[in-house]
Amino acid sequence: MFSFRVLVLILGCLWLTEAARNTLNYGDKLNLSDSLVSQNGAISFGFHQQDYGRYWDGQLFGYYLATYYTEDKYLNHSIWLANRDDPIADDSGVLIVDDTGLKINRTGGNPIQLFSLQSTSIAINSSDMKLVLHNSGNLVLQGTNIENRENLVLWQSFDHPTDTFLPEPMKLGVSHGRRMSLTSWLTDSIPASGSFTLEWDPVGNLLVVRLRERVLWSGGEFLSYLNGIYNFTNVSSPDEQYLYYTIVNSTLGENPRLLLHHNAILEYGGSHVSIFTSITCDGNSREKGCKRWEGPKCRNKGDKYELRSIRTTYTDIRLTRNLSLSLNDCKDICWNDCNCLGVNADRELGCEFLTGPYDEGVLDGVPFHVIISNHSKSKTWIWILISIVIALTIIVLLSTLFYLRRRSRARMEEKFLLDLMTSEDASDTRELQTGNKGHNLNIYTAELIVSATNGFSPENLLGKGGFGPVFKGTLGDGLEVAIKRLSRGSTQGLVEFKNELILIAKLQHTNLVRLLGFCVQGDEKMLVYEYLPNKSLDSFIFDESKRKLLDWDKRFSIIEGIAQGLLYLHKYSRLRIIHRDLKLSNILLDQNMNPKISDFGMARIYKTNEACTNTNRIVGTYGYMSPEYAMDGVFSEKSDVYSFGVMVLEVVSGRKNNSHFEFERPLNLVGYAWELWKHGASLELMDPSLSDSCPKQYQVLRCITLGLLCVEDSPLDRPTMSDVISVLNGEMQLPLPKQPAFSTGRRIVETNVGDKEMENYSVNGLTVSTMDAR
Repeated sequence: MFSFRVLVLILGCLWLTEAARNTLNYGDKLNLSDSLVSQNGAISFGFHQQDYGRYWDGQLFGYYLATYYTEDKYLNHSIWLANRDDPIADDSGVLIVDDTGLKINRTGGNPIQLFSLQSTSIAINSSDMKLVLHNSGNLVLQGTNIENRENLVLWQSFDHPTDTFLPEPMKLGVSHGRRMSLTSWLTDSIPASGSFTLEWDPVGNLLVVRLRERVLWSGGEFLSYLNGIYNFTNVSSPDEQYLYYTIVNSTLGENPRLLLHHNAILEYGGSHVSIFTSITCDGNSREKGCKRWEGPKCRNKGDKYELRSIRTTYTDIRLTRNLSLSLNDCKDICWNDCNCLGVNADRELGCEFLTGPYDEGVLDGVPFHVIISNHSKSKTWIWILISIVIALTIIVLLSTLFYLRRRSRARMEEKFLLDLMTSEDASDTRELQTGNKGHNLNIYTAELIVSATNGFSPENLLGKGGFGPVFKGTLGDGLEVAIKRLSRGSTQGLVEFKNELILIAKLQHTNLVRLLGFCVQGDEKMLVYEYLPNKSLDSFIFDESKRKLLDWDKRFSIIEGIAQGLLYLHKYSRLRIIHRDLKLSNILLDQNMNPKISDFGMARIYKTNEACTNTNRIVGTYGYMSPEYAMDGVFSEKSDVYSFGVMVLEVVSGRKNNSHFEFERPLNLVGYAWELWKHGASLELMDPSLSDSCPKQYQVLRCITLGLLCVEDSPLDRPTMSDVISVLNGEMQLPLPKQPAFSTGRRIVETNVGDKEMENYSVNGLTVSTMDAR
């Protein structure tokens, strides 16, 4: 009987020992000869030796602490690495749970701290801490809150993925401010962080592949390709937006994973699926999820890499001994260097660039990825285009007689507008009274305007601006109008008067304020507009009580309307126009809350072949002005896009751009929106008054992301208004924004344009902003 009890005791101890193999308790150590094994025995955790850097004259090995499938005896590819970018040079590595947290000690180097107790404000009983390897493959450091004895997850490996995506509970996306993405190995055998990352875009519900920081590809079709194998689920909440998956088809084996290889091949269940290829996604096409980017002028559409066996001299080779560069990095560097002709295909690390003449097709040659130019195809297309142009020219010439007859009246109108624009003497505008010009505007007499405004009565005054006072009037037929009256003797106002009359006479769009006519009589110069009873958009958005009248559907409709008006100005109007003074006070609302862009006094016409232009007279409103315009006087369509982006963020948030926010440092609205987006908390920007009327949170997120794209520092990175319309209609996927300009609320110091002072005038419906010298 005694022997039986002893046997039971011994077996029980052995069972407890076996059960504890998945846990590293406080004070325990894990060295090179030890390992943890999950309770189901499928996953192990411990040190292993692997190639970590190949130099030009040999190879070095290092030790990594990793999780891996237990049955993978040769450790072909680990699941997760604790020190992928900091391998241990010898076998001295020891993992320990102690009073500082969780760390790897080693000789000849500083400890590798995986988790520090100093990083949390919660009082933790360090002696209760333990590291547990779960069956899911997740390493979890657990601890106890001293105050309430609550068990807490202090750290887990799933929050720091490497190149492997495991089934639930592993996530890809944003969770409580932490962004989780996959980063490939540097090469097939070197675990260091490589060239490619795979991310989840919660706004567009898309997978995104980057080469370093550049977006190469995005798409959602890939997930449907794996349907029937894995079941993918997208979770979206105020604190979390992420993707996870579960197993549907268990016939793929007992070791499921999605693995991002160093060449952007995604492996699942032992099969390899190409997310994209560098040949397809070369920056020239948007097909199959590829992204287009600006390449150097020396590269043509259709240029590509081809593997060739070549022979050359050492003088035509340039070496870069940077071991953090992979072959993909080298090809990207070469592509952007107009002096580079190719890259050595045998180099795993560092770059060997071809810069001079070479012979190809040789038997004893060296394999190089050589850039093959597409000049011949380009020349063929040029001749085709020339032929088309000639044919179209002939057709146009045959139609000249008919065209000239119809054009005669248009020329009279253009001459009238040109005379008005170029005249510096106010007396030249008296010719407008004749009514013989080819414009479509009503010409009103001064007597009619005086009668309509009751002698410019103070009761009819709507407001004042740099142009002059604005009055409400009622014409004889009962039509209510708004009348802008040029201040007498105002040279600045005369220029704006001419500019606004010239531009708006040619504009017809439902989202632009409608000019009914004008009056030029003696010293009186006035513009007559339709009267909009709801006045300007800022009077609603920035008013605590009136903003509640604009639910999310109305705000989104207003954003769409402004975008349509801007698209018309930039692309579809008879003249290409840059507004230059877009802000909420210049957006008027009719009785149905439809937006109308107003105040064209600062607008500029530019030619269709002009990408941008500049000025020595900077006008507009700081906070809405793009950085290149505010600092250097350079403006383009993208200047209006920047102002539009600021307005979108104001409409969504209900706050002014010059509001101050404290987020680790003082920020304006643009900067605050950027910080919230980075931390996956963009919905916190939404106007609190919308919380009960906004079921379309995806639409709010789309608008916030679009606003951040519009206020990016470089004009080239901002979308066109055509792209904006496509995004709002859900026809175009959103790229990830970059850090915007003017995000810290700093003041602008002007150079080369003189010292100027900005004044913002609100005229209760119609506004104009001017700049006066100090």
